[in-house]
Amino acid sequence: MSDAAQPTAAEVRAAAEAVKTALDRHLAAVERRSGEDDPAVYEAFNELAAAAEAYDELLYDRYDEVTPFEIPGAEDSLPPYQGPAEPTALSVLIRRDYAVAEPQRLLAQAARVEAADEDATDDDRQAGTLPGAIGLLFGEFEPDEIASRHKEFGLEEGDSTLWVTALDEPAEAGEWLESPFDQTDPQRVVCRFDVSAVFDDEQDGLEGLEDADDEPDPADPDLDGRLGYDPDEVMPLDDVDDVEVVERGRGEPA
Repeated sequence: MSDAAQPTAAEVRAAAEAVKTALDRHLAAVERRSGEDDPAVYEAFNELAAAAEAYDELLYDRYDEVTPFEIPGAEDSLPPYQGPAEPTALSVLIRRDYAVAEPQRLLAQAARVEAADEDATDDDRQAGTLPGAIGLLFGEFEPDEIASRHKEFGLEEGDSTLWVTALDEPAEAGEWLESPFDQTDPQRVVCRFDVSAVFDDEQDGLEGLEDADDEPDPADPDLDGRLGYDPDEVMPLDDVDDVEVVERGRGEPA
């Protein structure tokens, strides 16, 4: 980071003061909480976590130092479930992010859909612009089909999440259409499922460590000796007592 982009010492100090204030508020909320899952404590906790994260970032940018604060991940970001024990209705919220990786492919796919509509007039044409093409494709295909065929549409997958929330009763038709995401209560989230490249990177790192531990190094000069194998010695087939041929089905683990 360049010196011009670095936070000032005063900004770091202000962030530290914000942590102290948030810490006091959190303690006060805990001291007067009304129950185990008091929403005031939950709110104060989130404010403290946000203040600590901001301070940690500024401290690192300015002084190349870190704090011992552990910021909760996505799996810890929801409060305990407080919805009905036996939900009679559910609401499913889905967010999927995409990057428009190949605009020309997206435009071409929209043009094909539009060309197949014999009733469309020149005034109905939308495939000539990206916003129009996106609207046309998402209007023609189900979201799950877009997700499964995203490369065909010139899209690149980003993060996605799915939340299942419990309702006391099914919503009336058209009741929430004006603001579909404003009434989500985190305490009524039954379960959530997140997909992110961050998780893939972490798994790849773990697999790399496992492979390093399990697989022998082919360049190890002592390997042949430990295995009792002489690369210059050829064993006649007549000396092999039993040979078992194993056919492995596709998709079976190695």
